[in-house]
Amino acid sequence: MILLASTSPRRAELLESVGIRFRLAPQSTDESVLASETAEQYVQRVAREKAQAAMRSEPNCNLPVLAADTCISCQGDIMGKPANREHFRQMMQRLSGARHQVLSAVALGRPGETNLGMRLVVSQVEFRSLDADEIESYWATGEPADKAGGYAIQGLAAAFVKRLEGSYSGVVGLPVCETLELLSQAGVQPDWKCHE
Repeated sequence: MILLASTSPRRAELLESVGIRFRLAPQSTDESVLASETAEQYVQRVAREKAQAAMRSEPNCNLPVLAADTCISCQGDIMGKPANREHFRQMMQRLSGARHQVLSAVALGRPGETNLGMRLVVSQVEFRSLDADEIESYWATGEPADKAGGYAIQGLAAAFVKRLEGSYSGVVGLPVCETLELLSQAGVQPDWKCHE
């Protein structure tokens, strides 16, 4: 059993799919990008701050605390969630026919301890060329509104992905292989009996 410092249903589903039992301990942290912060620095800092906030909020709990963050980087620019329809349109126009990076950082620690285990997974995603009508149609579905980079690879935007190099689950929001490595080091093993 672990504490999951996340409100993401996708992260919860990924953990459940590999037999990791968890209790939600969501944290709200400032996810603003700091001046001159790279995408790698940003995503690791946010994951670390989420984990630390959860550990502070549960000081008497001895369960491992898992936190993660995912961001999109296109030509060195960090792309967060779209602020509105026009912002989304601009994001999709940049991603159309181009390659971008999806960075997922995972942090794991225990309340009362200072050391955090960290993993960073960087995946390369290439979109096919998108036309204005499909960009508008995708926005109208409501799916992109709360997604980093304005799309969900596990959803309708799978139709846009021409090539993926790296971790599919990392693009969804939690790199499962690396997460299980961290959990194993903390003595947490998946319970695959729950899928029998």
